[in-house]
Amino acid sequence: MIQNFRTYDLALNFYRRLPTIKAPAPIKDQLARAALSIVLNLAEGSGKPTKKDQLRFYAIAFGSVREVQAISDILNCNQTITDQLDHLAASIYKLVYKQ
Repeated sequence: MIQNFRTYDLALNFYRRLPTIKAPAPIKDQLARAALSIVLNLAEGSGKPTKKDQLRFYAIAFGSVREVQAISDILNCNQTITDQLDHLAASIYKLVYKQ
């Protein structure tokens, strides 16, 4: 397990919440793939030896969180999910742009 990485924990908690989100199958599949991409890119980036390599993976995770936010908008998800995504996006943004 990845320890002491709050942003990863936020992404993992969101991914585990996906079964509660109702959506047509194609959208649900895209949502799951994008949310998984966030978790996996954060994990892979955290294991890279240089800041440049880390930032590349964190930037990909940030793009995926934007994709999930767009899907959330399309599905008109509840405020709790929207707030959770906003918090996750802000955390990833800090990893990418506040170095």
